[in-house]
Amino acid sequence: MNPAHAPLAADQPSETMKASIPLADLYIEKGTPLFKRTVLALFAGGFSTFTLLYCVQPMMPLLSREFSINAAESSLILSVATAMLAVGLLITGPISDRLGRKAVMVLALFCAALATIASALMPTWETVLVTRALVGLSLSGLAAVAMTYLSEEIHPAHLGLAMGLYIGGSAVGGMSGRLIAGVMIDYVSWHAAMLVVGGVALITAVVFWKMLPDSRNFRPRSLHPRSLLDGFVVQFRDAGLPLLFLMGFLLMGAFVTLFNYIGYRLLAEPYHLSQAVVGVFSVVYLSGIYSSAKIGSLADRLGRRKVLWAVIVMMLVGMSLTLFSPLPVVIIGVLIFTFGFFGAHSVSSSWVGRRATKARGQASSLYLFCYYAGSSVAGTGGGLFWHYAGWNGIGLFIGAVLLLALGVALRLAKLQPLVKA
Repeated sequence: MNPAHAPLAADQPSETMKASIPLADLYIEKGTPLFKRTVLALFAGGFSTFTLLYCVQPMMPLLSREFSINAAESSLILSVATAMLAVGLLITGPISDRLGRKAVMVLALFCAALATIASALMPTWETVLVTRALVGLSLSGLAAVAMTYLSEEIHPAHLGLAMGLYIGGSAVGGMSGRLIAGVMIDYVSWHAAMLVVGGVALITAVVFWKMLPDSRNFRPRSLHPRSLLDGFVVQFRDAGLPLLFLMGFLLMGAFVTLFNYIGYRLLAEPYHLSQAVVGVFSVVYLSGIYSSAKIGSLADRLGRRKVLWAVIVMMLVGMSLTLFSPLPVVIIGVLIFTFGFFGAHSVSSSWVGRRATKARGQASSLYLFCYYAGSSVAGTGGGLFWHYAGWNGIGLFIGAVLLLALGVALRLAKLQPLVKA
């Protein structure tokens, strides 16, 4: 079936009908009860996704000791999840283009929570990795669809704010997962910590299911293989979208590398911090919670091309500060780095939604595929720099990645926008 002639759901307006409907009736606007429900639900979805994904990061030094593996091998507990998430994005995005956004996201959250509970019961390293792969594959159902849902349902004038709040939920989830697990494993086994995280995720899935409004602007697309292929190919015909996909790879690669190995640094000399204190270190994510909404709103007003390169420079400054030895300077550096990352991700992800004119679900899937591929490739590859050169090696690796990201941002700033960007 030609996607242009795919049947509409009974309550979905056609393109002709949309032209005669006021924007206030077609889209969800800031300040309305629906806007509050939407952003709270997506905040909860982002929270659950990043809690489940990154709760294992502070466990990596402990897992190295328990399973007699090195830092790079231990990082696989995160990398296999993000790798499978990236692969799943290429599948779940198109599925949501046919079956709808909300159903796919709800199922994804429930499956990921159950897979996390299962991972707590696994006796060997290999079986733990298998269940973590299932967590990543499940989470692709929310990660691929959330940005598209917002792009379709939220008024364009408020999209940056809504996207920023969703990413803020991701920041809270990343912080909470690391904080809960990082503190708990000083007192209980990592198995117990995973059970707690999985239980919290089940509750969050129920909240998401009950609160998120049904789609009003979703139009089903054909799942015919040729239609799917065309949906992916069309994204690469645009001058800006491939650069945004690369941006996602670079930003996430830099971010995950820092947080994968900062724990190893803080547990070793000269700091010798406890596992619980390293877990509390995750409160630096609070800066990302603020920046994702603030920078997203700023980009709505000033334009994404004027904001993106500046927050990448901020990440470079933060990374540079972590190369110094005094602990307060390291903490400030990580705070600035985190602030810049969530701001940059908020800007680039909302830019994809604004720039993609066809098959938006597949455009979001491609961006997030690259985003999580960056997490897997750089997150584990950075371990080689840690082994050979310690934290200076990590600084060199992340610095090179961010300089490349800055070059991409400056190239994006010169492009002719399809819409105001």
